[in-house]
Amino acid sequence: MTFLNVRSLTVAYAELNRHGDEVTVLAGGTDLMVQTRTGQRRPKVWLGIADITELSGVERAESGRLEIGALTTHRALATDELVTDSLPALAAASATVGGWQTQEAGTLGGNICNASPAADTMPPLLVADACVTLGSSRGARTLPIDEFVLGRRETARRPDELLTAITVEPLAPRSAEVYLKVGPRSAMEVALVGLAVRLRANEDGTVDDIRVAAGSVAPVAFRATEAERMLIGSSLDPSVIAAAGDALAAAARPVDDTRASAAYRRRVLPGLLARAIERCRTQIGN
Repeated sequence: MTFLNVRSLTVAYAELNRHGDEVTVLAGGTDLMVQTRTGQRRPKVWLGIADITELSGVERAESGRLEIGALTTHRALATDELVTDSLPALAAASATVGGWQTQEAGTLGGNICNASPAADTMPPLLVADACVTLGSSRGARTLPIDEFVLGRRETARRPDELLTAITVEPLAPRSAEVYLKVGPRSAMEVALVGLAVRLRANEDGTVDDIRVAAGSVAPVAFRATEAERMLIGSSLDPSVIAAAGDALAAAARPVDDTRASAAYRRRVLPGLLARAIERCRTQIGN
């Protein structure tokens, strides 16, 4: 096994070109170390990128979207004022990723590229219309995040590419968002179910726009487009919310595992959606 530590994107791209499919990219390593120790991964070449300082931080782009460096840690996301104000669901989700040691080391880019169905950051990123930037010596390309994460442990990253940044849409006026996580504890546990909701209301309280995304209930986190369609334009009567909750549960494809049954995961979704909507309404003031 070979370990290569790089400090610039230029060198990183050169090593990716040189070693291709043999490379395992290492940032915080909070998932990869466990997977390597248990034999799930058998790296031939480690490429350490943690010292590429230009890949960390959060800033507002000229477009108005926020750009988050791929090496920005969960702890930074949970405490950065720009993130807590503009992307509160992402901040809340980041604060639940493992314990403080994991949050200090683990990165947003690593959480995405690990492509776990239960990744806490994925539902908030989906409701924030996230896109990822992939860089290589050939240039850069951008993909919507739902086109990047393809399945469990599967992404659209090519062997010569690095995920360098994530851009997201901040909250608009009269909007709110929440991330709710079902598990034995709110942190240091893999989500049994994760749900993010972003809601924008009209002055009369009707729904101008709503985005709903669920994790840990399908091979990949997903937007519940049918539930969204039912809620947009509504005044959020209990019957409409209940019907949307049923649509969300129907769209899920959970599995039985040692942590929870598929039936349990599906059963909690409607109530979780209702709770998330109520919290958003309270924050907006409707």
